[in-house]
Amino acid sequence: MRLTALFLLGCLLAPSAFAEVYKCADANGVRYSDTPCGDNPETLTLPDNRIGGRFNSNLPPPPEPTESTESAAPAESGASEPESPCRYIPSTDLRRYILREQVVRGMTKDNVRDAFGTTPEVYPVPQETWVYKTDYYGMLYELTYVYFRDGCVDRVVYRKP
Repeated sequence: MRLTALFLLGCLLAPSAFAEVYKCADANGVRYSDTPCGDNPETLTLPDNRIGGRFNSNLPPPPEPTESTESAAPAESGASEPESPCRYIPSTDLRRYILREQVVRGMTKDNVRDAFGTTPEVYPVPQETWVYKTDYYGMLYELTYVYFRDGCVDRVVYRKP
């Protein structure tokens, strides 16, 4: 019982911050340490690799407003613009889609590249479209059309050739 209490106390007192890492070069070569070493130690910044959290950058930057879009009021024509396909996708769901090689509405172009890879067929007009071909034993099996609007996936269409 006393040993368990000491262990828990030790865990609570352990530093919660990440330790600094130093890179030192000397006559013997390069070495890394958690304490400054040598005459001129270089402090390294290591990226945080904890799992979880959010992909705050999974949306493209918002388009910059221009005078022409602000002056044209949709209320005058009576029709409103369709809602942008860009939406926040939770990081767990996004990872799951990419691992399953699935593309869904709201993904960015980088997310599509992560899931499907790069495509040689890109059609910019009338709506940016990426075409992916799926071969099955050397024969064309399926075509996947990924349509983009505002930098995000608007829709995905699967077709047999």
